[in-house]
Amino acid sequence: MKTTTYTFSIVAMALTLGIPLQSRGQGLDLPSISQAAEVKQRIGVTDITITYHRPLVKGRKIWGGLVPLGQVWRAGANENTTIEVSTPVSIEGKPLPAGKYGLHMIPNSDTWTVIFSKFAQAWGSFTYNQAEDALRVDVKPHASEMQDAMEFSFEDVKPDSTVATLNWEKLAVPFRISVDEPATVIASIKNQLRGILQYSWEPLYQAAQYCATKNTDLEDGLKWAERSIQTEERFENLNVKAELLQAMNRTDEAQKIRAHAMEIATPIQLYSAARGLQNQNKGDEAMKLFQELVKRSPQSVYGHLAQARIKSTAGDFNAALTEAKAAQAAAPSDQQKKAIQGLIDRLQAKQDINK
Repeated sequence: MKTTTYTFSIVAMALTLGIPLQSRGQGLDLPSISQAAEVKQRIGVTDITITYHRPLVKGRKIWGGLVPLGQVWRAGANENTTIEVSTPVSIEGKPLPAGKYGLHMIPNSDTWTVIFSKFAQAWGSFTYNQAEDALRVDVKPHASEMQDAMEFSFEDVKPDSTVATLNWEKLAVPFRISVDEPATVIASIKNQLRGILQYSWEPLYQAAQYCATKNTDLEDGLKWAERSIQTEERFENLNVKAELLQAMNRTDEAQKIRAHAMEIATPIQLYSAARGLQNQNKGDEAMKLFQELVKRSPQSVYGHLAQARIKSTAGDFNAALTEAKAAQAAAPSDQQKKAIQGLIDRLQAKQDINK
C-alpha cells in the first residue's frame, strides 16, 4: 500500500506541475500542455539549434507574475531550454565555444540577462548554478505583437550573423549570434579534407575557389589548387590557381597558368568561368573570356551566348537579341531553350542581361 501511495503522489505532483510523465521514464507518451519545439538556423557552416517547450499565456500575467522579475527563469517550460552551436560563435560580441548549453534568462523591466550554462541537462532552472555559467550577456527587450504560445525564432539573417529572439505575451527578447565566417569555413574545409574527399579533384578545387572568392587564406587555397591539379588537371582548377596567384601579386605565374587553362578549356567551361567572374563583379575579366570563346567557337550555343552578352553590355540590344535567338536555335535540350528564352525576354525589353 505504501508503494501505491508513493507512486500516486509522484503522478499527482507531475500532473500538477505539468511535467510529461514519459520524461521521467514512466507512463504513456501523451500530449504536453507546453508543446516541445525546436528551431534551427545555419550561418556559414555553423548550425544553431534551440530546443524548448512552449508555455501558453492563457490569460495570465506573465512578466512579474508567472515569471518573476529579477530571478533566473528557464526561458520556456518543463526541462532545460537548450541552445547548441556547432562552431565557436559570439553572442552580443562575446565569445562562446562550440557546444550545447542550458539557456536561462533573468527578466527585468529594462534589461534582461541571457545566460548560457555549461550544464544543459537540468530540469528548468530549479538547480541552476551560476558557477556553471559559460557566458552572460545583457540585452534590451522590446514590445511586440501578442504571442500566446512562447516562441523562439531567427531574424535578420546575414552571411555571418543572425538574431535569436524569444517572443512571448507582448514582449520580444533578442540576442545577436555572430560567426567568423572565413575562419569557421576554413576550419571546416580542413576537417573535411582529412577524409576521402582529399582524393578527388573537385572538393580540393572547391576549397581553393572559396579562398579565391573570399580573398582569404590564399596560401592554403593555392596548396589545395595544386593538389586538385595533381589529382586531375582541368580548366577549373588551373583557372582558380591563376586567380589565387594573381591575388598574391604573382602576376607572371598567374598569366602562364591562365594561358594553359585557356588551351584546354571547352566552350562550356569558358562560358561558366566568365559567368563566375560576373558573379564576383569582375565584369572586364569576364568579357575577355567571352571574347576568347567567340574566337574559338562562334557558332556554338555558348559562342552565340557569349556574343549576346558582349553586345548587351555595349547597349546593342538588337544584335544581342539576334545572337540569343541563334543560341536558342542551337540549344540541344528543351531545358536550355527555356533558360535562353529568359534572356531573350529581357533583351526584347531592352535590359542588359549582364546585370
